[in-house]
Amino acid sequence: MKVSGRSMESSKKRSTGRTLVHQRTRLYIVWRCVTMLLCWHD
Repeated sequence: MKVSGRSMESSKKRSTGRTLVHQRTRLYIVWRCVTMLLCWHD
């Protein structure tokens, strides 16, 4: 039982890390688009 619990915890950490990477990538793309639009107006 303890071993399965540990494996579940590690899988949860992996999934959260994956979502963090996706969010960071999404934020970076949005930020790049916003900066490009601001520079375009200038």
